[in-house]
Amino acid sequence: MKIKSEIEKMGQEMRDWRHHLHARPETAFEEYETSDFVADKLASFGIEVHRGLGGTGVVGTIRRGDGRDAIGLRADIDALDIEEENTFDYRSQNEGKMHACGHDGHTAMLLGAAKHLSESDTFSGTVHCIFQPAEENEGGGGKMVEEGLFEKFPVISVFGMHNFPVLPVGYFAIRSGPVMAAFDVFKITVRGVGAHGARPMDARDAVLASAHLITMFQTVVSRNVNPLDSAVISVTEVHGGTTWNVIPEIVTMRGTTRSFQEQVQEMIESRMGEIAQGVASSMNVSVNLDYERRYPATVNTAQETEVAIRAASLVVGEDQVLTDIQPVMGSEDFAFMLKEKPGAYIAIGGGDPRPNGMPHQPGFDFNDEILPIGVSYWVNLAEMLLPKTSKKG
Repeated sequence: MKIKSEIEKMGQEMRDWRHHLHARPETAFEEYETSDFVADKLASFGIEVHRGLGGTGVVGTIRRGDGRDAIGLRADIDALDIEEENTFDYRSQNEGKMHACGHDGHTAMLLGAAKHLSESDTFSGTVHCIFQPAEENEGGGGKMVEEGLFEKFPVISVFGMHNFPVLPVGYFAIRSGPVMAAFDVFKITVRGVGAHGARPMDARDAVLASAHLITMFQTVVSRNVNPLDSAVISVTEVHGGTTWNVIPEIVTMRGTTRSFQEQVQEMIESRMGEIAQGVASSMNVSVNLDYERRYPATVNTAQETEVAIRAASLVVGEDQVLTDIQPVMGSEDFAFMLKEKPGAYIAIGGGDPRPNGMPHQPGFDFNDEILPIGVSYWVNLAEMLLPKTSKKG
């Protein structure tokens, strides 16, 4: 593995940052102490600090030489609403909140890269280090974009990175094209007429109508989506009724859909609406479908993916950068940034197996061993995309 000695020497310092953040987790748009910590560290490195985008977002700007190009490097800073089960001394001090996805490590790695680049003369241009709030469910990346992220901080490309504990330490994984799915949610209210359980003829049965909806939604994937494409419709909550012998008046359901292509995403929403109307008409009930678009698909651009592969290969070797991975149906709001700018999202190996849990579990902990590896990748990207000899205008 090729890691600069200056980066290796930051290892304990980055661990200390990461443990500080882990002990003080904050969730979406409430990352006040986290943002203060990040801004204070950036300022201590002599980096230009900008605050306020997305509420608690922070951008650190590093300028070197006369290069006119700029790139964005992004880390997420938020935690999850999970009660931590770990007992180490830096476990969460905030009840019911936990860094269960490794965003504390992502933040520490980007801080390490910012510090190294602020002391370096190995690139010419501008690096915007983007510390983004509210990745988990609330779309902080989209909010930063809406509030003018790339107007205020223009870039030629933007890059993101996430730890993957199922990938061994010393490996990266990436692919060109879709890497993570679009994420939508829906809520359905079925209203009929209640009745005694022994007199179904008096009812307009919301439970039976809901059962038909759940079954028919699955035909969208099996009969409307091209078998060569991918899509998921999952009803994940069903609520109705209070006792054995009463047919309820109302049933509510919630769920999620996933897809990679915009036309598939649009077709799913349209067909679910048509099915809802059809069931309402045929079963003499009312069906209200509230469908909400959340995250678009995360799509890596080809040229930037190739740069990311080269940058990662310089750290761990070509054989340990996996480029034939399959897309996953999970979602990531870095997608909002990739809709605006070319870029790439890469997975960094966090260890396989990890004895202390997987992401979004109460026993998870980021692997500190990979901090210098991630920093080295960020630094390589900056030096490749913003070379000192660059004369680009």
